Amino acid sequence: MKIKKNDLVKMLAGKDSGKTGKVLRVFPDEKKVVVDGLNMLKKHNRPRREGEKGQRIEMPRKVDISNAMLVCSKCSKPTKVAYKTEGKKKTRVCKKCKAEI
Repeated sequence: MKIKKNDLVKMLAGKDSGKTGKVLRVFPDEKKVVVDGLNMLKKHNRPRREGEKGQRIEMPRKVDISNAMLVCSKCSKPTKVAYKTEGKKKTRVCKKCKAEI
């Protein structure tokens, strides 16, 4: 997968298209990512004990990886990712400015 945890991504589709956020979790088998502050879901919690109040909790939901594009740390633009190998080391490279990500 070209997107990893702690990467900055820009949303391409959906209700949060155009917004950026940090990747919290990656699910490679499902090809999905969880982005902080985007695609929020409201979960309702019932009161468990007497006197306790119920509440609504907002939590980020999974997004398909095709709807998120990596933002280069150097040029700050959404970019495709290329790979560069030097010996046994494989690094991700920005296609626009050719900087290592």
